[in-house]
Amino acid sequence: MKGTIILPITYNVFSGIQLENDIRFTLEGIPNNPQLKAAGQMITDSESFAFIYLLEDEAGYHYLKFGQEVWPLLVNTLKAVDDPSVQIGEKELTLHGFKDELNMLIFNIEGNDNYGANFTRAVEDTFSEILQA
Repeated sequence: MKGTIILPITYNVFSGIQLENDIRFTLEGIPNNPQLKAAGQMITDSESFAFIYLLEDEAGYHYLKFGQEVWPLLVNTLKAVDDPSVQIGEKELTLHGFKDELNMLIFNIEGNDNYGANFTRAVEDTFSEILQA
């Protein structure tokens, strides 16, 4: 249908596991889209205190949302060797570029109240170990 707009689907990440340097996130539900691929880009949702990793398929972008409850695991991700992965049903998807994108964002957010003072402060507090390294 011409002119149809497909809205992005948001997949929430509420947990993950770390086995040494291997970090794997899990989703609250299982997407029924086997075509999802890592887009290698990350943005923020400062209103809901979240980092959003972009996934893509033939219809466009979708969001993998990392709320504050998993930020401590994001800190560990930045200290790990490899990019993390997400378990999608039986499929494990490596989130290419995740560490570089997250690292760039937290350094851009530091001292930058354009993201909102409360969000900036929360990022600075949680990622202080990374920001001071």
